[in-house]
Amino acid sequence: MAPSATITATNGTTGVAAPGRQSYNIALIPGDGIGIEVIHAGQVVLQHLARCLDTFDLKFEEFEWSSAYYKKHGRYLPDDALDQVRKFNAILFGAVGAPDVPDHISLWGLRLALCQPLQQYANVRPTRILRGTTSPLSNCARGDLDWVIVRENSEGEYAGHGGTSHINQEWSVATEVSIFTQHGCERIMRFAFSTAQSRPRKKLTVVTKSNAQRNGMVFWDHVAAKVAKEFPDVEWDKMLVDAMTTRMVLKPSSIDTIVATNLHADILSDLAAALAGSIGIAPTSNLDPTRKNPSMFEPIHGSAFDITGLGVANPVATFWTSAEMLRWLGQAEAAELLMLAVENVTEGGIKTQDLGGKSKTVEVTEAVCKEIEKLASSPSKKMY
Repeated sequence: MAPSATITATNGTTGVAAPGRQSYNIALIPGDGIGIEVIHAGQVVLQHLARCLDTFDLKFEEFEWSSAYYKKHGRYLPDDALDQVRKFNAILFGAVGAPDVPDHISLWGLRLALCQPLQQYANVRPTRILRGTTSPLSNCARGDLDWVIVRENSEGEYAGHGGTSHINQEWSVATEVSIFTQHGCERIMRFAFSTAQSRPRKKLTVVTKSNAQRNGMVFWDHVAAKVAKEFPDVEWDKMLVDAMTTRMVLKPSSIDTIVATNLHADILSDLAAALAGSIGIAPTSNLDPTRKNPSMFEPIHGSAFDITGLGVANPVATFWTSAEMLRWLGQAEAAELLMLAVENVTEGGIKTQDLGGKSKTVEVTEAVCKEIEKLASSPSKKMY
């Protein structure tokens, strides 16, 4: 992914940006539950990374948009929310969802209300087994599971078309219409093929369900075959989504890059995270590849109210997400150093309970900060 154009701004954390030095404005939307805990941990690590490297600057502004905001104001976002976030270079998002708010209200009220109008049509979810962690697949070596899942993020099953009529009658009807457009399918396929092309194996699997869904999914397959001709160096195959779940479990090393619809990739990426060791390590990038709008970066674990306030939430997904954000902004070296620090810490046994450890959120955060210091001061940095 190409770096963004030069950005200048003042940095509220480390002072005014030096001439010619890149500076980035980051919108923080912690949201709900453990989202608040892990986003604040991510901010600590990012600030520390910027100070230690001293090669770029970060300025953060936090927004209170959340389920608490919804219960106070009757909506998740103010009318000018999109105008506010468009001023930023990126958005770091925690989670949305609360036990006393229906999930469809919270999801459509906050996350999707940002993703769709900001044209963040490419949802990218890298998955691999980090050093010091293990897969529940007994025969899966670390190098066997190294995937990127590309999720269509703007239409498909989550297009928002449909409705309910004759509510509370015996003849009530509800429809949920999947939308597949030529434009939407072509752009995500090109993005997925390009992503596969950039990886060493140059291999893409197109996930479908065209045996049963004979309109939208057949169209999806047709567009995939058309776009594939533009990438003759990419090896690609097609697989039904149900068969893909078994392939992910039984033959993980046969997979590299995956592209799937909004619903299918949503499900497969959670399975992928579990197979890599924990959903607590899984990152997400919601990208506008045109860079006309800011992209949004989020851990995928959700608000997890069952562990909120206990101090045991795994911040690794947010750290990995933060690394993906830095990479998107053009700070590849910083992203690599951050991931090296994270893996050195997990390999050293400093892990939260979901990874089989006993460390608290703050302990993992502090350990990653110390590792960043050590790596940044090393005369010969070994990058990830």
